[in-house]
Amino acid sequence: MERVLILGATSAIAAEVAVLHAGRGDRLHLVGRDPAKLAEVARRCAPAEVTTERADLAELSSDEGVIARAVAAMGHVDRALIAHGDLGDQLASERGFDAAESILRTNFTSAVALLIPLANHLESRRGGRVGVITSVAGDRGRPRNYTYGAAKGALNVYLQGLRSRLYSAGVKVTTLKLGPVDTPMTRDHAKNLLFGRPLPVARGIVAAMDRGATEVYVPAVWAAIMPLVERTPERVFQWLPFLSGR
Repeated sequence: MERVLILGATSAIAAEVAVLHAGRGDRLHLVGRDPAKLAEVARRCAPAEVTTERADLAELSSDEGVIARAVAAMGHVDRALIAHGDLGDQLASERGFDAAESILRTNFTSAVALLIPLANHLESRRGGRVGVITSVAGDRGRPRNYTYGAAKGALNVYLQGLRSRLYSAGVKVTTLKLGPVDTPMTRDHAKNLLFGRPLPVARGIVAAMDRGATEVYVPAVWAAIMPLVERTPERVFQWLPFLSGR
């Protein structure tokens, strides 16, 4: 039995991760912004032991307290998943800094604000696992979502450094690079065969963290696609509408 902290637990993917851990008999502490959705995820996790906290993780000054209360509720954390994020409005982020800063804060800065106290806790215990959901968008800037992609790309680099820092303490840090998933966050996006589904993606996340993976693409097909996208020369990239289009 593990003591599992899920931050952003009301997202479609994180909720499925919570249910999977509940099925193992793990102890759960769920943090999310919407109290009704949080209660529904907790209900789905029954009869596992579950505590919850309502919090807006983009409120950076409160994030250290969120981790402290999670540790107090469970005694300690064995495994944590940081799952919150938001695509934001790319066009608005091009027109004014406030919209850009909101995307960067939600998808990068807030994760750092949570990771600092969480990493310190796990380092002091000399073990544990952290998984952080990033995105394939962080591998290459594209006009349709480059502010969001920049936040996720920065988070990928931060996690590389954190992983090496915590290696000697026996703490595993897994970067979870998700492709697009059919969830409420992508409800306005045209769907294609590359879109994942929440439950299979959740299973991939749990399996990656179980084996202590460093960086993993979920679904796995993106491990074949993204190296090609990354290595496409800039001039060729800009000629291809499916890559450089809005």
